[in-house]
Amino acid sequence: MTPLEIQHIRTDFPILTEKIYNKPLIYFDNAATTQKPKAVLDRIVYGYEHLNGNIHRGVHFLSQKATEAHEEARKFVASYINAASSDEIIFTRGTTEAINLVAFSYGEYACSEGDEIVISVMEHHSNIVPWQMLCERKGMKLRIIPINEKGELNPDVFRSLINTRTKLVAITHVSNVLGTINPVKEIIKAAHAGHVPILIDGAQAIPHIKVDMQDLDADFYVFSGHKVYAPTGIGVLYGKREWLEKIPPYQGGGEMIQTVTFEKTTYNELPFKFEAGTPDYIGSTALAEALKYMEKIGIERIAAYEKELTEYATKRLMEITGMRIIGTSDRKSAVISFLVGDIHPYDIGMLLDKLGIAVRTGHHCAQPLIDSLGIPGTVRASFSFYNTKEEVDTFIEALKRVVGMLG
Repeated sequence: MTPLEIQHIRTDFPILTEKIYNKPLIYFDNAATTQKPKAVLDRIVYGYEHLNGNIHRGVHFLSQKATEAHEEARKFVASYINAASSDEIIFTRGTTEAINLVAFSYGEYACSEGDEIVISVMEHHSNIVPWQMLCERKGMKLRIIPINEKGELNPDVFRSLINTRTKLVAITHVSNVLGTINPVKEIIKAAHAGHVPILIDGAQAIPHIKVDMQDLDADFYVFSGHKVYAPTGIGVLYGKREWLEKIPPYQGGGEMIQTVTFEKTTYNELPFKFEAGTPDYIGSTALAEALKYMEKIGIERIAAYEKELTEYATKRLMEITGMRIIGTSDRKSAVISFLVGDIHPYDIGMLLDKLGIAVRTGHHCAQPLIDSLGIPGTVRASFSFYNTKEEVDTFIEALKRVVGMLG
């Protein structure tokens, strides 16, 4: 994408004109949450102003129109990730709820004492804690795939962990700390060779790369709307129909039922079986709008530009004495985690904020990974297609100033 195109795109994001401590906002915290284009904001307002009626069961006009919009959003999400059917798309509050849903429902269906779950050392807490809870509940064991010095998983080590007690593999597509893009297609194939289903945490992948369910062949795939230019509180669980039909519901209540008596309840058909209560029908339509916005730009063009921007930022960061980049895989997403000498990452982040630059510091909800690396945390700069090389240059000069003050 050309600088002119990027400047045009930036006008779609109202928050990018904000001033922070009287300085222009430079927002490099996109791995935590992305900013929202006006098309998405307008869709939210339109929903509340024109289509606000509780969906699926109402006979009145607003309910019918809101239902149509919600289900059209489901169809679009299915199409965007190339799911076999929109019935395989479950709307959740985000990646965390989607993983918890699978951990509980699949765990109840398939797991028992002595069984094992395989995850990696680079997982976000949301792809660790639900499996720990399952293991505690069932008397199971968690097996961990290590990483090499570049921050990459070893597929051969992964294969060695698969055995007859392995019930599920749960792996991140893209590390939120290291930026590593894992070879998930290869990992999925290896898991299936051992007759083991697999869940992929796609929270950091969907904003940056093309994801195709038919090509990947994952059993479950999860992601959050707020990391892909949609609102908070909406997310997606994709599940193969064969699994969604087998496993029990995660929550009970309205919508997920077919019939209810005091003697017995029967459950609704897919996807409603897993969507208890009033769904976020405003959020679902805004999520679809966000994906349409990305589709209009083109995910391949987004990926190419973000790769260029990340490589440029990496090269410029290496100008700084004492710079140590954490995660140096050849296949990286738009994330750079780093340390400078013995300076604590929190101090760097605090001073950068005073200069109008938003970065993330700490363990990034990946404490086991940070502990395994023997570091206190990192400073993380994460990029979007609305960021520019000029912003990177300003960031580098600010970082040099901060390091000079702290070093």
